[in-house]
Amino acid sequence: PTRTYLPVLKKLLAELKGEIHGLIHNTGGGQTKVLHFVENKTIIKDNLLPLPPLFQLIHEESGTDWKEMYQVFNMGCRLEVYLPEKHAQQVVDIARSFHIDAQVVGRVEEGKGKGLRIKSKHGEFVY
Repeated sequence: PTRTYLPVLKKLLAELKGEIHGLIHNTGGGQTKVLHFVENKTIIKDNLLPLPPLFQLIHEESGTDWKEMYQVFNMGCRLEVYLPEKHAQQVVDIARSFHIDAQVVGRVEEGKGKGLRIKSKHGEFVY
């Protein structure tokens, strides 16, 4: 079933509206969707949520390599909130109050152009 994030977003915006720099719903672009919305930034995702078994099955049955899997699928991370690190735990706590698994999955660094590095047990991928 599809999960709606409206209750979470409502609370996030009520408490942190001025601090949120971006919200990404990872459909139609998977883990790389963020690249459509940044300039002169490098996104580093090195603490991803546990991979749901479905994606392992898709990988095995289709033969799709892991780099492409992260480009196409959300890999279990459906919503990303971009804001200053000092507010990250508050976002995690809000999500968990709605029984949604949440954690800090990475960080944003200044860079030339735009880039994304994903580090997982399946390898390190640069986009």
